[in-house]
Amino acid sequence: MDLWQLETFLAVVEERGFSRAATRLHRTQPAVSQTIRKLEEELGEQLFERTSREGTLTSAGELLRSYAERLLRLRAEAQIAIEELQSLERGRLVIAANEYTCLYLLPVLDEFRRVCPQIGVTVQRSLASRIPEHLLERSVEFGIITFRPDRAQFQATAVYSDGAAFVMSPEHPLARLSEVPIRELGAENFVAHNVASPLRQRIIEVFAVHQTPLNIGVELPSLEAVKRYVGLGNGVALVPTLTVEPELRRGELIHVPIPEIAITRTLWLVQRRGVRISHAGAAFLRVVERIAAERGNPFLYRIEQD
Repeated sequence: MDLWQLETFLAVVEERGFSRAATRLHRTQPAVSQTIRKLEEELGEQLFERTSREGTLTSAGELLRSYAERLLRLRAEAQIAIEELQSLERGRLVIAANEYTCLYLLPVLDEFRRVCPQIGVTVQRSLASRIPEHLLERSVEFGIITFRPDRAQFQATAVYSDGAAFVMSPEHPLARLSEVPIRELGAENFVAHNVASPLRQRIIEVFAVHQTPLNIGVELPSLEAVKRYVGLGNGVALVPTLTVEPELRRGELIHVPIPEIAITRTLWLVQRRGVRISHAGAAFLRVVERIAAERGNPFLYRIEQD
């Protein structure tokens, strides 16, 4: 039993006869009769009373009619839904990010929602190390990470270039300096994010190379907590610049450069290789590319070649 058979069946019912149904369907009457006969053979039931010229239904025909109408309505709804997806009138975009990389997404999503207000967006918080796994599971369409994943499985696009900011409250003694050498930081009390990250490891290595103690007195569970705690006048911190831009603009935190720490990190927009992206995903990529073109550095749009 297929949808064409059901469409022919309903045409006979609605037109109250095989001849009028054939005219409506632009087919011959024998072809319509053959379709109905084949449908009856497949079901093992007679659908029309043979003594009636107006296509009177048997009890089996009445039962099939309700199911046929529902199935054809579902087909129409499916066609409309696909058309809406293609025209970006519906859909949902799911992206994986962590506390830090999510901040890159905020201005991008702001513009994306202006362009595609009907598309729902879910940003799924995840450890950066787990994001490639989520992509392989297809639970998300894109991920934002700070490391280049396996080229064989993932396509990566560089979308943002970020640095490391040495920050403190405006009242801190170091806040008045134009820069501070790393060797003068051995007595400082550092506040750190207690989640292992490539940035934290690189900072530890730089301090070790310059034979300077890195005294981490307080570790907190989020970058938001770190910058708020430091803003209250408690120690200093080295955090991604992206995470403290609002506080630096408002003067709530002060950034003093450390010449020996010139760390640049690239944020990558990652997708599973060989998988066709959704219409919503394609629209999102167009927004990412346009923002990079309009705003320039630190926004990027550089697709890594194989």
